[in-house]
Amino acid sequence: MKIYIQEQRVTLVGKAWQIKYLLKKYMNKYTTVQEWIDSQSPKR
Repeated sequence: MKIYIQEQRVTLVGKAWQIKYLLKKYMNKYTTVQEWIDSQSPKR
């Protein structure tokens, strides 16, 4: 499974069950995808 986090998007590559599992895991931590992206980007 690969996760590519870019400035305006997240790309998940893997089997369907892996992606579903990962999304459920991140749903507990982040409310929106933008929060997820912002948390991964370096703070300026």
